Amino acid sequence: MHAFDVLGDPVRRRILELLADGEMSAGAIGSAIQNEFAITQPAVSQHLKVLRDNGFTTVRADGQRRLYAVDGAGLREVDEWLDGFRRFWTPRLDALATEIARGKRQRRRKAT
Repeated sequence: MHAFDVLGDPVRRRILELLADGEMSAGAIGSAIQNEFAITQPAVSQHLKVLRDNGFTTVRADGQRRLYAVDGAGLREVDEWLDGFRRFWTPRLDALATEIARGKRQRRRKAT
């Protein structure tokens, strides 16, 4: 499955957002997702499996619990694809950084 097919689903994107803050148990992920999307626990498990099978998450056993974390492998594929488009926004971000620095210098000059 292509990375964008995996990320095209809002449930899977939300799971990754939750995991971006750190490792979570399958139960905690399931509770959060079930509350937000009104889907069943088996459906959440299927989404976790898709993320795991496609390199977006890792899972480790901790006794009876399964702890999930973000795996950068799937995100690297997205980053590589986006690399061809960075030229469209990088100059604008560089220009913004220049304007911010210019504004800070002007405020410092006025303050002194």
